[in-house]
Amino acid sequence: MSLLLLIVAGYLVGSLSFAVIVSRAMRLPDPHSYGSGNPGATNVLRTGNKVAAVLTLLGDALKGYVVVAVACAVSDRFGFTDANLALAGLAAFLGHLFPLYFGFRGGKGVATAAGVLFGISGWLGLAVLGVWLATFAVLRVSSISALAAALASPVLAGLFGGDRNVVGIVLVMALLLVWRHRENIRRLRAGTEKQVGTK
Repeated sequence: MSLLLLIVAGYLVGSLSFAVIVSRAMRLPDPHSYGSGNPGATNVLRTGNKVAAVLTLLGDALKGYVVVAVACAVSDRFGFTDANLALAGLAAFLGHLFPLYFGFRGGKGVATAAGVLFGISGWLGLAVLGVWLATFAVLRVSSISALAAALASPVLAGLFGGDRNVVGIVLVMALLLVWRHRENIRRLRAGTEKQVGTK
């Protein structure tokens, strides 16, 4: 398996938008058509269907994890480095942002990025998740929690032993996450971003 094939496979798996898949399976509205229009767990939760939101979250996280885990499982056979594994994860993340199967209209990538980080290192994933949980516990704002976790992720990747290539790839994911949250950042600056649970 060449590195190019690994990247293509990662992108194709990442293109599985579970917000859309779960919504169709459970006969819910297309997540592009309501709320923020973002095909992600937070927006699916706006339908009031918590099961659909949880399934979306798990599906989007697992696809990021599975891509890296499978690449790791065959790394000895094909000579993949840690940076190659992280690159496969980045491809899955990009698939989520720009899914081939759904008109390149993807989500913000928080759950998929988390799955990728857990695939790279369980300790790294837990540390970044800890940042998200701590921020959310204090502020109850999902976007701020995601931004805090994203900005912390490359620093934590370095602290948990990632080489500079892995840290660089994690940094790219973090910057893309910040970019995907640009509307949230505008609302935060305007003071109109809502806490989770606010109607």
